[in-house]
Amino acid sequence: MIADPIRRLVIVGGGTAGWMAAAAISRIMGDLGLRIELVESEEIGTVGVGEATIPQINLFNAMLGIDEADFVRATNATYKLGIEFRDWTHIGHRYVHPFGFYGIDMMGVEFHHHWLKGRGLGETTPLDDYSLSIVAALKGRFEHPRPDQPKSPLSKVSYAFQFDASLYAKYLRGMSEARGVVRTEGKIVQVHQNGETGFVESVELEGGARIAGDLFLDCSGFRGLLIEQTLKAGFEDWSEWLPCDRAWAVPCAHGGDRNPLTRSTARLAGWQWRIPLQHRIGNGHVYSSNHISDDEAAAILLANLDGEALAEPRQIRFKAGRRRKAWDKNVVALGLASGFLEPLESTSIHLVQTGIAKLMTLFPTRDIKAVEIDRYNADTARDYLDIRDFLVLHYKATRRDDSPFWDYCRTLPPPPGLAAKIAMFEANGRIFREHDELFTETSWLSVMVGQGIEAGAYHPAADLLPDGETLTRLRHIREVIAATADALPTQAEFLARHNSISDAARGITG
Repeated sequence: MIADPIRRLVIVGGGTAGWMAAAAISRIMGDLGLRIELVESEEIGTVGVGEATIPQINLFNAMLGIDEADFVRATNATYKLGIEFRDWTHIGHRYVHPFGFYGIDMMGVEFHHHWLKGRGLGETTPLDDYSLSIVAALKGRFEHPRPDQPKSPLSKVSYAFQFDASLYAKYLRGMSEARGVVRTEGKIVQVHQNGETGFVESVELEGGARIAGDLFLDCSGFRGLLIEQTLKAGFEDWSEWLPCDRAWAVPCAHGGDRNPLTRSTARLAGWQWRIPLQHRIGNGHVYSSNHISDDEAAAILLANLDGEALAEPRQIRFKAGRRRKAWDKNVVALGLASGFLEPLESTSIHLVQTGIAKLMTLFPTRDIKAVEIDRYNADTARDYLDIRDFLVLHYKATRRDDSPFWDYCRTLPPPPGLAAKIAMFEANGRIFREHDELFTETSWLSVMVGQGIEAGAYHPAADLLPDGETLTRLRHIREVIAATADALPTQAEFLARHNSISDAARGITG
């Protein structure tokens, strides 16, 4: 038997991060006699404004044993096949970063090398037309992947969700409490540390009650009550590369299309998100306060809604970067307490998910080892860095010169890792995925091509196909993808077929 195991786990803060942690840890560790207590206060709001996710959320939900149709109904969720970017390369331009693949690999090399060869032969069809995820999404259609049909492009489709983050937290809370997690309502007014080690021993609530623990998870949001206010873990500021530092958020009534896509539209000093849920649309304007006033930013958001605003806009202030230590002593920070990267590629929930997974891999005893902490921090730092560079790519690779904001972004020297990736693609069209990073070669290809980066060459093996055969195969792939997309149900039909339409979408109240 393990000596001196963790017996008391305290989660400080609820919201999406807190209840994801509670649900996952109670599912994995609950039978080992671990007491899990989550402390949150109704007085302290959460940032959750509606969340768009990436396909890895399916792994998390499956681990929890969640029934997809039930989850979709409960959270007003819609499906998502990618992210649509408008006006990023230049005003009037559009591309989609898809979940899935482009075309099929041929002659031992990736499909895009054949597409690049086709361009040299005069074939001008955009890369987007070779992705079923993109073609189907822009037609408003959706279907689950069909791995049982390996010759169909539907076999390689991936998907994620868009949902109400507060309802997702509520859904996970119900699961967690059913597994024995204890929720305590209260506002923390003091943190008590061991005088010798500095480890957190307990948190004190208004009224004097103390909650003791062996291991603490800080899910307290931007303030980082334990990791920063108490332990002073430090913060690495990335505002130089990601200058946006504020956002306005507001829901609106449905209007426009209901395609299974999150949309990001570039504005004069930032960008606007559009997240269509079943019953409404979530909107927000992320912007740089050094380049536009708060009032101007709010006006731009309200002027570009698909329907009537359903609330007053709410402002969120942030700084791009990460904690220098996501795990310090006996405190592990998750979610906004561990760092912030703007939601341009819908990575916020994924970073919570990977943080939980790393903690489960390295779950300590009460005798916490430095090697465990160091490995967790190194892996977390790398995750944040990889995502940061991918986000910076969107800002750096642009032709926009219509505002001081875009002039700053376009001319800023990129981080070294990003500069190397761009140089490689510009030289020979090759993309390398480093150390199993989150974003695949497909993702890098999508954004580099979408943002106007030109490949200087293609892989020589693409010339194993005669020119005419290359063009014939490209045309055939496009035709198969278009026909497959046309045969799929609309997202509305899919939701109805799977009994996934939420009460709110049906107009049912109470």
